[in-house]
Amino acid sequence: MKSNEKKDLLAIDDFVEDLPDIIDWAIRYKNDTEIHDDFKPLDGLSIGSIYEKPSTRTRVSFEVGVHKLGGQSLTLLANDIQLGESESIADTAAVLSRFLDGITYRCFGHEDVAELARTATVPVINALSDLHHPCQSAADLMTITEFGQKDAGHIAWVGDGNNVLHDLVLAGVALGHDVKYATPEGMEPDSGVMARARRIADRTGASITGSNDPVEAVSDAGVVYTDIFVSMGEEHMSDKSAKFEGFQINEDLVAHADSDYLFMHCLPAHRGEEVSDAVIDSKNSIVFDQAENRMWAQMSLLTYMCNEEAWQAYHALQ
Repeated sequence: MKSNEKKDLLAIDDFVEDLPDIIDWAIRYKNDTEIHDDFKPLDGLSIGSIYEKPSTRTRVSFEVGVHKLGGQSLTLLANDIQLGESESIADTAAVLSRFLDGITYRCFGHEDVAELARTATVPVINALSDLHHPCQSAADLMTITEFGQKDAGHIAWVGDGNNVLHDLVLAGVALGHDVKYATPEGMEPDSGVMARARRIADRTGASITGSNDPVEAVSDAGVVYTDIFVSMGEEHMSDKSAKFEGFQINEDLVAHADSDYLFMHCLPAHRGEEVSDAVIDSKNSIVFDQAENRMWAQMSLLTYMCNEEAWQAYHALQ
C-alpha cells in the first residue's frame, strides 16, 4: 500500500528528523539477507528515472535497487523525452504522474527538479542537481555509520564548495558529526545552505568550521572526503583546476588525520588530480563500500517515500 502523503526529496534536510532511522533501516536491510526474497515493498510500483547527465552509480544503483524491492524501473535519458524542449517540466510531471509511482531526476539546474516536485503528484527524488545531492549524502552517512566513526574525529572535506559538500554537511550535523571543510578562496559553499546546516547543528550539538586551509580541515579527522575539482558541465572553466593547488589528498596531507581515518570520494575519481593513488588504494579507503551503499540507502529512501507503511513495518522489527 502506498503512503497517502506525498514526500519529495530535494535536499537531505527535507528528511532531517527521520534521517537517522532511514540510514539505520538501510544498514539493517542490507545485512538482513533472509528477508530479501520475501520483502518486496515496491511490488506493483513503477519508478521512472530521468537523466540529463550521464551516470554510472546513480543509474545502476536505482535500477538494481528498484528491482530488488520488487518494482519496475524505467530509465529515461535526455534524448528519450521532450522535457525542457517541446514540453514544459510541469506538463512532463503531469504526464509521468499518470504512469509512475515515483520519479528520480538527475539534472543540471536545481530549480528544474524543484519544479518537477512542485507539479508532480507522485514522490520526486533529486538524484543530483547543481545545488544538492541528497542520495549521495545518505549513502555517505550510512557508510560512516557502518564503519563505526560516530565517536572518531570529525568529517573533513577538502575541495570545491559544491552540491556534494552541501548535503554532506547537512546530513553530517544531523547525525551529530562535527564537520570541517576547506575550499579554495572564492569557492566556498552556498551561504543559504550553510545557514540551514548551522540551524540543524545548533539542535544536535555538532559544529561546522570552514576555511581555505586543507591542513586545518584534515588535522585529527576521522573521515577525509574529496570530489573531482572540475565537475561535469564545468569543463569549459579551464582556469578552475589551477585554483586547487595544495588541495590534493595525498600521503603528506592525510598524515595530519587520525591514523585510522577513512578516505571517501563520491566517484568517479580523477586519480593524480584531487587524490593520489596511494590514498585511494590504501587500507583507509572505503570508496567502493560507499559506492555500493548508494543502492541500499536509496532503497530505504524509495520505500520510505513510496510505501511508508512497509517502511514503518520493517522499521518496527527488532
